[in-house]
Amino acid sequence: MVATPLPAVSVIMPVLNEERHLRTAVERILEQEYDGAIEVVIALGPSSDRTDEIAAQLVAETAGTAREVHTVPNPTGRTPAGLNAAIKGSRFPVVVRVDGHGLLTPGYIAAAVRLLDERGAANVGGIMAAEGETEWEKAVAAAMTSRIGVGNAAFHTGGEAAPAETVYLGVFRREVLEQQGGYNEEFIRAQDWELNYRIRQDGGLIWFTPELKVTYRPRPSVRALAKQYKDYGRWRRVVTRYHRGSVNLRYLAPPAALLGCAAGLVAGVALTPVALVVPGGYAAAILLGSLKEGRGLSASARAQLPVALATMHMSWGWGFLTSPRSLARKVIASTASRPE
Repeated sequence: MVATPLPAVSVIMPVLNEERHLRTAVERILEQEYDGAIEVVIALGPSSDRTDEIAAQLVAETAGTAREVHTVPNPTGRTPAGLNAAIKGSRFPVVVRVDGHGLLTPGYIAAAVRLLDERGAANVGGIMAAEGETEWEKAVAAAMTSRIGVGNAAFHTGGEAAPAETVYLGVFRREVLEQQGGYNEEFIRAQDWELNYRIRQDGGLIWFTPELKVTYRPRPSVRALAKQYKDYGRWRRVVTRYHRGSVNLRYLAPPAALLGCAAGLVAGVALTPVALVVPGGYAAAILLGSLKEGRGLSASARAQLPVALATMHMSWGWGFLTSPRSLARKVIASTASRPE
């Protein structure tokens, strides 16, 4: 009996200022044990570091091989625009999304292609396995893989294989992406959730499995982490306005914590010290949670873990509370005008 050939795979990567991780990320793709064809399409944003130079080297090194790297321009530098440009510039029936600081674990592509077939899924994905290199990044990684840091999100903390609302990155059937018109470029963040929502609305299955893992490199500073999570909160608010049934307690916890701490501090100073129990309780919870989640970390990383947790919570909450309605209206209008 002749074995059915495996489908060819296009790996798409939107990148901007990724000189630190790009070569390693691409090498992890090229090293995948997969008997089907693989191409890598990198969408280049307007980087200010050596990203373009490294990408050009990868193109030259792989030219004429079975696993070529190509590049396409992404003048805006925005992730969804880069993803759409890379999809357009790719050609194979399975599309794997990888970020410039994401490292595929061995067997990722083979397992994802198998699961697409076994489950009849439109998109499969797994765990965002945060791993740091510096002591600060290790603290952030611990925060990003803990329930006190991110709640019960399976693609952060793990869980059983099951249908899901969304998954980390994703491995898609090309026809599904084409049917949906790709990513909504108005969603600077949360574009994965929005695309997966449309796929689910059309009856497609989004499948989560802990079998799939992508190593993720956290932001290298408090400032960068704060901006990342402020943007997460800002765009999650857009999502809740775009699809009102999507809000849940996990999304409301950070803004509630921020409001409670701020109100407690003001009331504690202006009215009564009793009100300080709210910010004090939050601080105590963060410290106790850090003791648990910091096991196995160095002393330096353990000391920075409370800072990472508080930065994530407060920045996410601030972004959620200050997200303008005009942004949601713009996104909703653009979504409503998408061609059927």
